[in-house]
Amino acid sequence: MPGETTRRRGAALEADLMDAAWAELEAVGYAKLTMEGVAARAKTGKQVLYRRWSNRAELIIAAMRHRTGSIADRVPDTGTLRGDVLEVLRAGATRQRQIGPDTLHGLLAEARDVGPSFFGIMRGVLRTVVERAAERGEIPTADLPRRVLTLPADLLRHEILLRRELVTEETLVEIVDDVFLPLVARPS
Repeated sequence: MPGETTRRRGAALEADLMDAAWAELEAVGYAKLTMEGVAARAKTGKQVLYRRWSNRAELIIAAMRHRTGSIADRVPDTGTLRGDVLEVLRAGATRQRQIGPDTLHGLLAEARDVGPSFFGIMRGVLRTVVERAAERGEIPTADLPRRVLTLPADLLRHEILLRRELVTEETLVEIVDDVFLPLVARPS
């Protein structure tokens, strides 16, 4: 019938919601982003958002992954531990450039509002990278303490939180060459 609107459902609705969230983020910034603003932009009620995401941090993470993908979908395999860890860190630095430091600061400040999977993804990626390196004989074992395993990502987050400027390649190389590789290369 003329004038009727088609009700969006399923994947199409979720894609529209995440596109609206990204557009709202670009328009107002993370600090001013609200579920109400995203709902208005998506031409829906905020309850539709809250059924899928319990807060704005979860929504923006979903929108970010919808827009740029997840590093878990493309774990680097350069043939060396150094190269793989550098690529993982470069992906994080690229994400910083894509979404901007203000959004990253906002998300990290609200990290406790996000499920444990937010940080678990990077741990899983680094676990895969380290297991490959152990299989190649580059390191004595892939059985690293959790804090050692996540150290490169933790140091990258530290750099992002403490500085407003973009993380440099030199910083990434220092994290890998001066801190991480000496720790994992030690005999067990």
